[in-house]
Amino acid sequence: MSLLRKREVLPAVSDRFEKDVVIVGAGFSGLYALHKLRGLGLDAIAFERGADVGGTWYWNRYPGARCDIESADYSFSFSDTLQQAWRWSERFATQPEILEYVNHVADRFDLRRDIQFDTQVVRASYDEAARRWQVLTDKGQLVSARYFIVATGCLSVGNVPDIKGRDTFAGPSYHTGDWPHEGVDFTGKRVAVVGTGSSAIQSIPLIAQQAERLYVFQRTPNFSLPARNQPITDGQDREIKAGYAQRRRTARYNSGGVNRIDPTVGALQVSPEEREAEYERKWQEGGLNFASTFMDLRVDAEANETAAEFVRRKIRGIVRDPGIAERLVPKGYPLAAKRPCVDTGYYETFNRDNVTLVDLQASPIVEIAHSGVVTSDAAYEVDAIVFATGFDAMTGAIHAIDIVGRGGLPLRRHWEAGPRTYLGLSSAGYPNLFLVASVGSPSVLSNMMTSIEQHVDWIGTCIETMRATGADTIEVMPSAEQAWVEHLNTLANATLFPRGTSWYMGANIPGKPRLFMPYAGGVGRYRQLCERIEARGYPGFRFGRPDADHATDSPASSPAAPFDIDALYIKD
Repeated sequence: MSLLRKREVLPAVSDRFEKDVVIVGAGFSGLYALHKLRGLGLDAIAFERGADVGGTWYWNRYPGARCDIESADYSFSFSDTLQQAWRWSERFATQPEILEYVNHVADRFDLRRDIQFDTQVVRASYDEAARRWQVLTDKGQLVSARYFIVATGCLSVGNVPDIKGRDTFAGPSYHTGDWPHEGVDFTGKRVAVVGTGSSAIQSIPLIAQQAERLYVFQRTPNFSLPARNQPITDGQDREIKAGYAQRRRTARYNSGGVNRIDPTVGALQVSPEEREAEYERKWQEGGLNFASTFMDLRVDAEANETAAEFVRRKIRGIVRDPGIAERLVPKGYPLAAKRPCVDTGYYETFNRDNVTLVDLQASPIVEIAHSGVVTSDAAYEVDAIVFATGFDAMTGAIHAIDIVGRGGLPLRRHWEAGPRTYLGLSSAGYPNLFLVASVGSPSVLSNMMTSIEQHVDWIGTCIETMRATGADTIEVMPSAEQAWVEHLNTLANATLFPRGTSWYMGANIPGKPRLFMPYAGGVGRYRQLCERIEARGYPGFRFGRPDADHATDSPASSPAAPFDIDALYIKD
């Protein structure tokens, strides 16, 4: 497995050149940033560690990989020509189709000519005298750039658990986030799948159809909702394309960045019969919208329990063996406190004779031996192991780069107690560094495509404003950063999200700070806040000019005056 790792020894510099912008990543974020900034006349280059475009959809090729956002929403809106030309074949697109779409976008807008593949950015340091970023790649290239944009994605660095004996296993092992491009044939094999998160829930039904014997090692049962995936008919395609304008308006200002009208009624405000009927309707409709059936499911534990218990009853009704069903039923945390999964036939798979569920809460893994997986009460001989163990989410790929700001302060140290940003866009002490749809923004709580476009558009307008006013740097004020960190905590604590030990909280990575990383206030509210900040001249940021004194130019030298985030919201 070639998962991204932090480089300890930096390469020698073999080539130097200048650009206006360096972008890290050529997934959806990096591609749109490249297109947008090129359109502003900036000389930009993107570095991508993979051999081609696609980001997460380039690496995640495991069986059953598909998006849990509807295809028509999980697509770019910046070009009507693009959205009218492209035809999605299914309601929830598969990884191959999404990758085909990404390649189509790269070709249509001639983006590859400014992307360098098979290249990893290993260090980026801010040169205070030159007021530029010095960006070093693993090929020894040192690029001086005015702007440094981190578009590395939230789920980019795979998490392989440090299990005793892992490297002694005689057979092949795989991580779902770094799947062999040629595919894997499990026909006639005994296979272990470790983990029951999204990639496991998508891949287990297909692996079970191939394998002679499948062992599923589950630590925490997950809530999974039926996808009800289906082909998109010609008539539906015409309807989608005719309605794109309204569809995008709805997505940009609702809570989740998708084509959904947010509910205005709570689960406890209707009768039990009405509530049950509405849950059943959403269950049959399929997809993640079940978790938004009522307005209070993410904030009221009693309301949430009505939805959670509905799903538990469904699981018990699908899985024939009552003992297995009970081990698959999620307990002890609210529905959607961990990201719900979307599946096709997941629970039904445990009715197969060749599938065994291993409960790691009752019998934890002790080691991986030469012949398989050993738990506290049994040894399971297998021919292959699949680690469906998720990612070092949101911060993993950022910290894989040695980012150094003013005064030689590494970002890793600035964030050692957890990520610190303002709007999720940048951090104090790191001028002209922009993050795209990452920590401190709606990102993983939203349709990523909606959030990516909103971030890149905001960054583009910000740079245009700088150029028009003669500024060459923009930097977060420490008081604004502190206020945003506190605001994120306030928003999260008003919800049920912190009650789940999820990757939202960094809980899957040993030693990672435990705090809720995304913005929990909703996509529309966040967008309105960003628009208000832009319209008011960027409060919370400081612009710098080349002729300014560098000492007073730094926001770090300014008093940490209180900064009122709430005052910037548009009041109803």
